Amino acid sequence: MVKLKNKDCTVGIDAGELVSFVCDGHEFIHQKGSPGWGSSDTEMFPVIGPLDKANFRIQTPKGEAIQDQHGLLRQIPYELILQTESTAVFVKEYLAGTKVKNSKYPAKSTEPFMDWPYSFRFEKSFELKEGALEIVFRISGEEGMPFMLGYHPAFKLHTDTPVIIANDQKISLDEVLAVGSRAFQVPDCTAVTLKDKKNITIETKGFGHFMCWTEVRNMICIEPISFYPYAVEQKDLDKGFQYLKDKAEFKVVIKPNL
Repeated sequence: MVKLKNKDCTVGIDAGELVSFVCDGHEFIHQKGSPGWGSSDTEMFPVIGPLDKANFRIQTPKGEAIQDQHGLLRQIPYELILQTESTAVFVKEYLAGTKVKNSKYPAKSTEPFMDWPYSFRFEKSFELKEGALEIVFRISGEEGMPFMLGYHPAFKLHTDTPVIIANDQKISLDEVLAVGSRAFQVPDCTAVTLKDKKNITIETKGFGHFMCWTEVRNMICIEPISFYPYAVEQKDLDKGFQYLKDKAEFKVVIKPNL
């Protein structure tokens, strides 16, 4: 477990996963073991969304790739490469064509392995600053590699009637629950505030959109995304790709409003 701290907040990171963010005694992150989801954060890369109705295949400029929901990155372990009192940097590296075991098989998938025809390096860095936790994603790899990126953090809810504020729109927990597994779309948005017992704001750079998901009342996932996957049929999910130009950087800043 990696721990970051300053005078106001502490952060817990388990193998690259944000498992705790406590400020003034208030826990903002969904805890593993609580109802709703078995994780507390993850990344969606190089695809976002399900592909079960497309035979778990997606088109790339180098041909078909086998992917499952939200991509193969989450199946690869992080390596910690740097740690200080206020920062931690984790890396995943992938060699083109390598078979990656699919944890969804056989219960939820017909594919025991996933693959991707491009090599890449994926870096996730945390920095605890005064009044904010900054998370930066840096992607490097082959020129022209197609990809989508989504960040999938889960926030603990402390009241029955939290509200999400996005582009002056008020979104209730009931509205998110009603959409179900598709996730509530929040297009063209770079900052969202979750109003609960204590408020928190998620500011982003590079993503452009959000989606919100939960199936319980004690947590909510507020997810910065580069593409909303349900905007197209699964067979056309490749329309959501952007293409790597040497390197790409995406940023998420989580600011408690204490």
